[in-house]
Amino acid sequence: MARPRTFDEGAVLDAARERFWTSGYAGTSMDAVAAATGLGKGSLYGAFGGKHELFLRIFDAYCTDVADRVIDALTGPDDGAYDRLCVHIRAAAAGIAADRSHRGCLLAKSAAELSEHDPDVTLRARQTLERITSALADDIRAAQRHGDLDSSADAEQLALLVLAVLRGTEALGKAGMDDDQLASVAETAIALLPRTE
Repeated sequence: MARPRTFDEGAVLDAARERFWTSGYAGTSMDAVAAATGLGKGSLYGAFGGKHELFLRIFDAYCTDVADRVIDALTGPDDGAYDRLCVHIRAAAAGIAADRSHRGCLLAKSAAELSEHDPDVTLRARQTLERITSALADDIRAAQRHGDLDSSADAEQLALLVLAVLRGTEALGKAGMDDDQLASVAETAIALLPRTE
């Protein structure tokens, strides 16, 4: 008879996520995960499978959380859509500026490291970015309906532009750009949104 698990699965996954996030996929061994979680390698393999399976579980949960938080932040009535978009852009830049270790986003970091040879990570990253783009486009359309943004602008293309700016801002933050520069990028992005006359 198999013994019941005697560990907090959520806490183990959190500790493993921190290890992968800090050291990257290639830089994280199962020995390092075992040390971070306090579990033996046998227990890790038994509970989560190999390194790749464990990482994909962590990555999937992270991607779901990131997209859900963006959707929650951008969902609401039309009359608040433009303000929600501005708050989102500014908050993203502020979060990047606050990342003093320049660790960045696990989604971006993992996609950059693994996309060449891991189709599972590539697919999950693309699906997440598509969900985020869709949430941005929905919010932009809401702002257009309310008359805050030009209704002739292509909401999908604007959403992709905002996403590209935010992803680029993260790269700037990782390179050590200061808080004022990152905030300036956010304000420039907002200023370029096509307002109604």
